Amino acid sequence: MTQPPPMPFCELLGIRVTTSTPDRVEAEMEVRPDLCTVPAVLHGGAMMALADSVGAVATVLNLPEGAWTTTIESKTNFLAALPVGEVARASCTPIHKGRTTMVWQTRITRADGRLAGVVTQTQLVTAPKK
Repeated sequence: MTQPPPMPFCELLGIRVTTSTPDRVEAEMEVRPDLCTVPAVLHGGAMMALADSVGAVATVLNLPEGAWTTTIESKTNFLAALPVGEVARASCTPIHKGRTTMVWQTRITRADGRLAGVVTQTQLVTAPKK
């Protein structure tokens, strides 16, 4: 497993990267009450943050020396609720890995295997600073 960069926001949310390679990043996040909306299900923004974080890790693992990245577009389909106490599992794979942009799809599943969300995001690849 390639070691992902330190990500303070991931620590705040409790995101644990379990697999990180240039072609797949997997992570999990416990659905805690402070990440929920009413009625005690994962807030959509928290689900999006999980996906955005694994997409960023995936991009960083593919960057040329000195380059960096930022998200420029993200689209989420919410398909099933993740209740408090569950673990959200994210699996991120590439759709496109180019020189100036990368596009990633993250599938978020519940413990029962049901698909909870699908996120497609575009990451801008910034040129190395000279």
